[in-house]
Amino acid sequence: MAHHIGDFNVSSTWAAICNELVYRVTQLFPDHFIGAAMLPQSPGVDPKTCIPELEKCVKEYGNVGINLNPDPSGGHWTSPPLTDKHWYPIYEKMVEYDIPAMIHVSTSCNACFHTTGAHYLNADTTAVMQLIQGDLFKDFPTLKFVIPHGGGAAPYHWGRFRGLAQEMKKPLLSEHLLKNIFFDTCVYHQPGIDLLTKVIPVDNILFASEMIGAVRGIDPETGAYYDDTKRYIQATPHLNEEQRFKVYEGNARRVFTRLDAALKAQGK
Repeated sequence: MAHHIGDFNVSSTWAAICNELVYRVTQLFPDHFIGAAMLPQSPGVDPKTCIPELEKCVKEYGNVGINLNPDPSGGHWTSPPLTDKHWYPIYEKMVEYDIPAMIHVSTSCNACFHTTGAHYLNADTTAVMQLIQGDLFKDFPTLKFVIPHGGGAAPYHWGRFRGLAQEMKKPLLSEHLLKNIFFDTCVYHQPGIDLLTKVIPVDNILFASEMIGAVRGIDPETGAYYDDTKRYIQATPHLNEEQRFKVYEGNARRVFTRLDAALKAQGK
């Protein structure tokens, strides 16, 4: 995405090119890919400027979701929190089209934060905490977010987040967050997936793997690729076959509600 590079015109052009390329891939390989849209975000620019590209991607390209970058500045965090009305134009369109957003930052241009080892995971954790602090889902009860990389630190520190929510007089997290946010399985070792599937309800977990992951090498302890996430789902003792089906497919069909319509249009 690289939203911190150039200005809105650069972001707009780049987003349009990338989204068209994704659409071409979905047409070439319809049995394997359905698109989600990159938005032409730019630091300090009103999110309303993203609406035309979002609408085009849903209406013309058949996209079933979007990516929302909570930090277009690339590691400097100059945007308001996700609960601020600054973001409401995007949320209104998400609700109108019933599409979820993956909350995923772009490259870090701040030397203090390694992109994949710190910035990504910090952003995941930050998004969860912002949503705890606010009351966004009272205004948008059907809004849906996917938090990548297993939710960052959230599952590991779920007790801390529950306690902080309690001190803030917020509802239980099962009511305050878990009707609207979901965590993916881009976690690169068995103990991490075991923890995720033990702490977070199975209905809130979506399978994810990466074509070009943050870690592409082979784990010397297992002899398998770090980012071969399916093997971790298969091996975790906390899931039965019905639950694994939810993680692999069932939950995605609930969260990405336009997915089945897109498949039906393709005759599947």
